[in-house]
Amino acid sequence: MDKLKILAKMIDHSILHPVLTDEDLRRECDVAKKYNVASVCVKPYAVKQAAEWMKGSDVLTGCVIGFPAGNSAVEVKVFETEVACRDGAVEIDMVINIGKALQGDWDYIENEIRAVTRKCHELGAIVKVIFETDYVSKKEDIKKLCGICTQVGADYVKTSTGFGFVKSSDGKYTYQGATIPNLKLMKASVGPGVKVKAAGGVRTLEGLLAVQQAGCSRCGATATIAILEEAKKRFEN
Repeated sequence: MDKLKILAKMIDHSILHPVLTDEDLRRECDVAKKYNVASVCVKPYAVKQAAEWMKGSDVLTGCVIGFPAGNSAVEVKVFETEVACRDGAVEIDMVINIGKALQGDWDYIENEIRAVTRKCHELGAIVKVIFETDYVSKKEDIKKLCGICTQVGADYVKTSTGFGFVKSSDGKYTYQGATIPNLKLMKASVGPGVKVKAAGGVRTLEGLLAVQQAGCSRCGATATIAILEEAKKRFEN
């Protein structure tokens, strides 16, 4: 596989903004097919449509669960997962209960990740566990989450939702998303069966190459066209 194809197959094309319509969904699914990315990552209601539109392509259908705040009850996350998989999702990106992680309730976190992972695997899907590292930012907490994901058999650990804005001391809202130090920490802290997905703020070819170098197998992106058009210019010749 050439460099351009390898980079395209790193991208989960995100179609998650709350104002996107069905027309937007169809357009973005067409983008995903045109560039032959790894997957589309869509909102739960959109899975059936996306899976239908992806038929005949090599692009997988993924869905977010407990998105974006992670506050749903465990049973609801499991039910969401089941519905998404029945509708055609083969990849699930779940948000952990952020507050429970911040208070160190690791039994709760382990239980919810295990429950969703079990349901995914039962239904033939993989699971990517979103930490939201703009909130869960302490190294020891990130390492703990990586250990839990390894223990319960999750397929990926993932940095962010893309919606985790934090209020700074000057009153402004800031967002880091996938940072190289966090990605390297996550890669070093998971077992050999767990991969790493970068998400949040990767909008250029240089950004994609940087997270690849940091050990990521996948990257969530909305700037897919810009990234892969730049990759074409650089690598096709």
